[in-house]
Order: sequence, then C-alpha cells, then structure tokens
Amino acid sequence: MGQGRPKLREIVLSDQSRQALEALSRSRALPHGVVRRADIVLRSAAGESNTAIAGGLGLSVQMVAHWRNRFLDFGIAGLYDQPRSGRPRTDDEERVARLLDKMLRSKPKNATHWSVRSAAKATGIPKSQVHRYFTLFGLQPHRVKSFKLSTDPLFVDKVRDIVGLYLNPPDNALVLCVDEKSQIQALERSQPLLPMGLGYVEGVTHDYYRHGTTTLFAALNAASGTVITQCRPRHRHQEFLAFLRHIDRNVSDELDVHLVIDNYTTHKHARVRAWLATRPRFHVHYTPTYSSWLNQVERWFGLITQQAIRRGSFSSVPALVKAIQHFVEHYNQDARPFLWTATSESILAKLERLMKVINGTAH
Repeated sequence: MGQGRPKLREIVLSDQSRQALEALSRSRALPHGVVRRADIVLRSAAGESNTAIAGGLGLSVQMVAHWRNRFLDFGIAGLYDQPRSGRPRTDDEERVARLLDKMLRSKPKNATHWSVRSAAKATGIPKSQVHRYFTLFGLQPHRVKSFKLSTDPLFVDKVRDIVGLYLNPPDNALVLCVDEKSQIQALERSQPLLPMGLGYVEGVTHDYYRHGTTTLFAALNAASGTVITQCRPRHRHQEFLAFLRHIDRNVSDELDVHLVIDNYTTHKHARVRAWLATRPRFHVHYTPTYSSWLNQVERWFGLITQQAIRRGSFSSVPALVKAIQHFVEHYNQDARPFLWTATSESILAKLERLMKVINGTAH
C-alpha cells in the first residue's frame, strides 16, 4: 500500500540567512526573478504550502518547489541563475584591458574622441564586441559634460552658509531662493503643431516668429516649494528692486527673510544695497561665483522651461506671460520643496576629488 506524498523538507532559517533573504526580497536593483525567489523561501519558511505560495505569486507549484529545493541544496547562492552554455568569449582579459586603457589614455589621430568604429579599427576587436565592452564598463566617449570651478576666495564659507540655511533653516524666518530668468522669447511656430499619436511623437516646425521677450523674476520658498513670481520687460536693477518690494509685500512682517542670490551686478547695485540696508529683516546670502547649482530656484526654472515654455507657441508677450502665470498658479496649489540632502562636507569632498582628477593625483 502506498505511503502517500513524501513530506516536504522543512526550511529553517538562521537570523543571518533571514536578514539576507529579506534584503533580497526588498531590492529594487536585483533582477525580478531573484527577488521573487527570495520571497518564495521566506514564505516557505513561514509555513506556507507550495500551493499557497504559487497562488499568491502567480507561479506554478512546480516552479515553487524547484526554487525551494535549490535553496535547500545550495543556500542563497542557489537562487541565482546558473551560467548558461554558449559561445565562449573570443577576447581574453588582457586584450579587453588594452582596449580600455587605449580608450582612457589616448585619442584617435584624426578626431577628438573615440567611436565604436574607430576603436574597433584601432584594436582589431569586432564592432559588436567593442560596443558590448563600452556598455559593460560604462565608457561613453561620444558624450561630454561641462563644469566650472569657482574661483571665489570665500567659496567654502559661502557653501557652508547656504547649505546650512537649507538643512537647518533659522526659526521665525523664510528662506527664499531668488533669481531671474531673462530674455524668455515669445516664439510662435510658423505652422500648427502635429499632435502626438500612437507610434509617433508630437511634431513642431523648426522655424518661428519672434514677438519679443520677458524676464521672469522668481523667489522659491525652500521650506514649502511655493514660488513668488513677477514678469518684467527688462532685468535692470530697477526691475529687481521692484521685485524685492513685491516680496516684501507678500511676506508677513513677523518673519525675517533670508535671500539666496547670485553675484549678478544688478543684485549688488547701490540702490538695491541701500534699500536692503533700511530693512533689517532682509538677510542676503550670495552664492559663490560659478555656483548657480547652489540656488534651488535654478531647478525650478528648469521645470517651468520644460513644462510650460520650451514647447509652447505664443502669439505675443502677453500670451507668454499669461502662460507663465497659469503655470505658477497651478504649481503653487500642489507645490513640494526640493529635497536637499548634500552637506557642505560632502560637497567639498566631491570638489576635492574633482581637483585631484584634474591635477592627475587621483588614485
């Protein structure tokens, strides 16, 4: 007489194994299959049957049993896919290392940077494999990013001052990141837009009619994310002073106002300084030269440019101003502050590493 199905081997997890499996099951970086297999083992260790686990995860009972047994036989390493058979790699490690060294330490004779084709021709490695190695090691010789090091002698002090405002704002005060986006053009496309459809993107003509410009002054509340704005036809010290008065009228008299602004000449005009001197509740914090990234309002300018200006078509400056005001009104209804996490120490350490790379002293 048959004895029925054999009893499943019980999974008993040590604290270390359980912590490792829980970390795998929460990972957003690992392949989904590995995450799901870790979940199978945890559920099985909690006493769930193979049938219940399969139903909960949308798998077959056989699949659940397979990975359960793999864990029992090989531990956590058994949850990873085994190496698959296939064509062996034709380039050994030394040849790949020579390719990488050549890409990093030299330039082609007739160009400013390497391409997949020129690298393949110079090394004798097929283009498809060069492309694969570029992708694998993160080499992107076709791309470049710009940077500018500040020459401000008070750079360290200014960084610590402004970052301190973001991470530990003063009591009974408002931190406003202030700047202007000048020369915003009212561009009208010469032909109607082609709407986006299934399988193709929105189409715009490359030519346009110019209808004038406006300057957008903005003050971003670092704590709430809301913005105070004003559009002006020019961006002289007169317009900036008018915007400061606009801020003064819109901020409660009970609050001090800390302004984070850059070193643009308009912001340091004698009349602006004289106006600020008569209002002790205003405190100015200048960003270091070439360090606009410290001013959070620059990120907001990027948002309004992307979402309301760049792809718009405006028949006049008033139409452009109206679109900006419409965006600001709706943005403030659901505004959220930008999450600033960088400390002054981390910023200075990053710049120190950059300087070592530039000077050739990095290890």
